[in-house]
Amino acid sequence: MIDVIVVGGGPTGMMLASELRLHEARVTVLEKDTEPTPQVRSLGLHVRSIEILDQRGLLDRFLAHGRQFPGAGHFAGIDKPWPAPLDTAHGYVLGIPQPLTDRLLTERAIELGAEIRRGCEVVGLAQDDDGVTVDLADGSQVRARYVVGCDGGRSTVRRLLGVAFPGEPPTAEWLTGEMEVTAPAEEVAAVVAEVRETQRGFGVGPSGDVLHRVVVPAADVAEDRTAPPTLDEVRRQLRAVAGTDFGVHSPRWLSRFGDATRLAERYRSGRVLLAGDAAHVHPPLGGQGLNLGIQDAFNLGWKLAATLDGWAPDGLLDSYHTERHPVAADVLTNTRAQSTLLSTEPGPQAVRRLLTELMEFEEVSRHLIEKITALGVRYDLGDGPARLGTRQRDVHLDGERLYEHMHDGRGLLLDQTGALTVDGWSDRVELVAGTSDELDEPAVLLRPDGHITWAGSDQRRLADALARWFGAPTP
Repeated sequence: MIDVIVVGGGPTGMMLASELRLHEARVTVLEKDTEPTPQVRSLGLHVRSIEILDQRGLLDRFLAHGRQFPGAGHFAGIDKPWPAPLDTAHGYVLGIPQPLTDRLLTERAIELGAEIRRGCEVVGLAQDDDGVTVDLADGSQVRARYVVGCDGGRSTVRRLLGVAFPGEPPTAEWLTGEMEVTAPAEEVAAVVAEVRETQRGFGVGPSGDVLHRVVVPAADVAEDRTAPPTLDEVRRQLRAVAGTDFGVHSPRWLSRFGDATRLAERYRSGRVLLAGDAAHVHPPLGGQGLNLGIQDAFNLGWKLAATLDGWAPDGLLDSYHTERHPVAADVLTNTRAQSTLLSTEPGPQAVRRLLTELMEFEEVSRHLIEKITALGVRYDLGDGPARLGTRQRDVHLDGERLYEHMHDGRGLLLDQTGALTVDGWSDRVELVAGTSDELDEPAVLLRPDGHITWAGSDQRRLADALARWFGAPTP
């Protein structure tokens, strides 16, 4: 029997497959499409996702294909410099188109031994006490101990589970794609700058080689939102919004997206779980969607692996929902707010002007940027130090970096006292003895996802934290 079937081969599914394979779980990814999509749904990675890649030793691969934009980012199109310093060693947005992110994460999953099966459409599933049977469109079946639906906003897994997906349907829609233009570059830039004075959801810009990425508001919400727009439809909307169609032609791909906002009522139903867009959809403002899915997978992977290995303490797998559901709810809130602020109506525009003034205050700007970048995420782990539940930034340790010790996906005790031990848990937690000028606590215990579960110097309290998060000690 397979340990885990991951349904959906996008960035969330591939990240999850890699995390599970770090712990030698048998993983099969089932992807409906026979070939990777060329669609550029996301243009970059935010700070927390960059940190995650660094924690697993993957960042250099992505830096080789992307472009760093220091201090880049905005809230609802309000351009303000990032407050300095942010609590990170990676104070930039990494510009990299989603097809490249997909490819690099897929290569990583394959390197670690995950099985990737394309052209496999899931049409049914049934779970029992021992596992889950998955029905495929070709009439075959596969079986696993657990299934995770990472199959997007129209998730088949979520529908088959009967998990409610409450929220709001789309009220607006945009057409997008990559295509060639005949208009001169200076004309394109001038028209775009003028239109964006009032239409922040509009854009035409180079996307490599001879192609341009186009985003333009649609006339209305399509009845069949699964059908891509035609080039003629894109041309009509460009003329309606910008007064010119820029001579667009030869599209590489065309798509549409809307501002639907929905959140699954639960992320787990027995042996089946949801992650990424299968669990939440929201307007793409702030570029948070792909990043949120990668971070879901990073939270879930080690917990599901611990459950498979048999050492997970009670409630560990359920903590995936209790920790990540509120994070998604917060993203839905901030993207709803950003959508409202992009309205051309007088009321939202007045609020936008006021918020622009407020973002001159460092505390306001920092608060909003930490939402977009996910640096402000703090899981509720109970009473304790102020940093309990926050993620640990990378720090330098006697000539090394902390994140260099996190590539294998285990927990980590960073001990500056030289007096603590992880005896009984050394198969699950690495002990790193060292000192850092960047760390105030005498010692911190980190989960495999880098979040702080304990800080202090008392061995007995450390043992309690180890048992809570890493199960019973071995003799």
